[in-house]
Amino acid sequence: MQTITPFLWFNGNIEEALNFYTSIFKTTKIINTSKAGGQNGKIFSATFELQGQKFHALDGGPKFKFTEAISFFVSVDTQEEVDELWEKLSEGGEKSRCGWLKDKFGLSWQIIPKAFGELMSSKDPIKSKRVMEAMLKMDKIVITDLQNAHDSI
Repeated sequence: MQTITPFLWFNGNIEEALNFYTSIFKTTKIINTSKAGGQNGKIFSATFELQGQKFHALDGGPKFKFTEAISFFVSVDTQEEVDELWEKLSEGGEKSRCGWLKDKFGLSWQIIPKAFGELMSSKDPIKSKRVMEAMLKMDKIVITDLQNAHDSI
């Protein structure tokens, strides 16, 4: 069976990245690492899991950089999860609009509560439009503000 796994290219900081990501998500696992120059060398490549999603990573140097053209969409249930991931992932990085942020490695993330999709799928297009308009004014997504926009008269 084929699988598709994101492959991340880091610039001399793969070990820091592994420690950073595995400290943030609740369900994580470093599956394996390879070290340049044997066991005493620096980590050169790794396979790890965050919330059941497998990633491959390479410490490939400065040739390639992350861009917003690729981001990781994190669907969460509660405002507490939004708040926690928003703060932890953006530490040393950059907060943006509409639930988007860049972490300190330049990798883009979207922290989106499931409520956004539920409210956007309203049978009333005016309610969906109000939810979208509210979201477009936000940096971090706030579920109660989305709900208030949906329910306003």
